[in-house]
Amino acid sequence: MFKVGLFGAGNTGRIHINNWMEIPGVELVGFYDPDDLTAKEVSEKYQLPRFLDATALMDGCDAVDIVAPTIYHFELCEQAIKKGKHVIVEKPLAHTMEEALQLVKLAQESGVKFHVGHEERFNPAFLAIKDMPLNPMFIEVHRLAPFNSMGADVSVILDLMIHDIDIILSMVKSDVKSISASAVGVITDNPDIANVRMEFHNGCVVNLTSSRISMKKMQKMRLFQKDAFIGIDFLNKKTEIIRLNEAGESADINFDIETTAGKKTIAISNPQMPEVNAGKMELEEFKNAIENNTRTVVSEMDGLAAMDVAHQILEKIGNNIITR
Repeated sequence: MFKVGLFGAGNTGRIHINNWMEIPGVELVGFYDPDDLTAKEVSEKYQLPRFLDATALMDGCDAVDIVAPTIYHFELCEQAIKKGKHVIVEKPLAHTMEEALQLVKLAQESGVKFHVGHEERFNPAFLAIKDMPLNPMFIEVHRLAPFNSMGADVSVILDLMIHDIDIILSMVKSDVKSISASAVGVITDNPDIANVRMEFHNGCVVNLTSSRISMKKMQKMRLFQKDAFIGIDFLNKKTEIIRLNEAGESADINFDIETTAGKKTIAISNPQMPEVNAGKMELEEFKNAIENNTRTVVSEMDGLAAMDVAHQILEKIGNNIITR
């Protein structure tokens, strides 16, 4: 039986509890949360033991699932790694780059499996193109959300944009060449809305806009590459692929257009979405990596890379942020 201990039983932590309880071969040993009211509610709802001692919970587990606020990530991850426990931790990896670098060093020296919770990697809309050759040269991203006090202790870069940074770094096989950024703090003293332009050494250009003060939600990414446009709607779980049609290629819609190079056939496809629960699949893949001794889908190095770019963006914003 694969034994898991949960650290942090807030809203996201409860989603993790539900998902763990649906995965065969998993025993959720218990949870640690310092808030008495939260702990009482979770204990009663899930009939799950509450641990008042984090060390005692870790000692009884094979792996820990850390869903606590970011400022506690380093302390809990460090303790778990030193005990030889496998770790899955919510994004971002840590509160500071120094902490993140230390955790990467510890994880690699210990040999434990370490996964950073960038759940969008498991979104059906993204999974639908995982077998497609991707070489985007221009990417446009909009991730907008109404204000929520959860996550507002950090900037919108580390709260929302980091999802897209991770996805982009997983697709663009090149190093970042330059970054420019601007931001405004409307409700908090941290950036609440930001626009970022990134250029990679291979020529790829990325424009990202993230806001947590929008009246509506939007989570869209548009990829442009040679002979293809790919639209990914993470929120509504839809993907559209528009490209030049090759002979014999199947598509949902085909039509011809006249160009200076002659007639071209355009194919529009809406790939079928995998029927998966992204959060549950993420936990299952973490468990599989441990049991099969394979690389985690989002490793500590992936988490570090996303944090590094996010912090470069924050440095560019610097003192130029406009606040209340």
